[in-house]
Amino acid sequence: MNQRAALTRRQHQILDYLKSYTEETGMAPTLEEIAANFGVNKVTIFGHIGELERKGVIERAGKGLSRALRVVEDDAPRSAASVSILGRIAAGSPIQAVEDPETLDLCDLIPKDRDVYALRVKGDSMIEDAIRDGDIVLVERRETARNGETVVAVLEDEEVTLKRFYKEAGRIRLQPANSSMGPIYVDDVQVRGVVIGVLRQF
Repeated sequence: MNQRAALTRRQHQILDYLKSYTEETGMAPTLEEIAANFGVNKVTIFGHIGELERKGVIERAGKGLSRALRVVEDDAPRSAASVSILGRIAAGSPIQAVEDPETLDLCDLIPKDRDVYALRVKGDSMIEDAIRDGDIVLVERRETARNGETVVAVLEDEEVTLKRFYKEAGRIRLQPANSSMGPIYVDDVQVRGVVIGVLRQF
């Protein structure tokens, strides 16, 4: 039986909110945030979350964590998207473009041994790193980063931003890749992942 078909209207709404929040921020909402979004108290949301867990559509990544909710993916297999590579073409000096078909499985772009999620970029603070408004970045879920890596960072006010990470003496610099913008300096920051790829929709 498809457990999702047995969800109430409110449970569907909570599940959709959990999905969209996680996709936009790279982390799950707290029970307080879910309750505030729907204008109800935390006890009511706690009951709905318990039912969603019982029905197998969400799970907790760990006990005692405030952002541990995770949507359980459907068991139904998804068909892999693929495109044909028809040859090579030079971006420098000209070469002959030869049709030599092979197939690229788009799933091959995502490392199978890493925990990877995707975020859609909003804004132009990273355009000089060829990350534009509307692009989709592939993010490896990590809590640490090396200097120069582009990270998903959560600031003190829980605002989430995409910037290059630099640990300096006594502070952290979050550097945009846009010469018209200045860096953000913070004493500490939560790293939610490191960018490993960019997908562009034309």
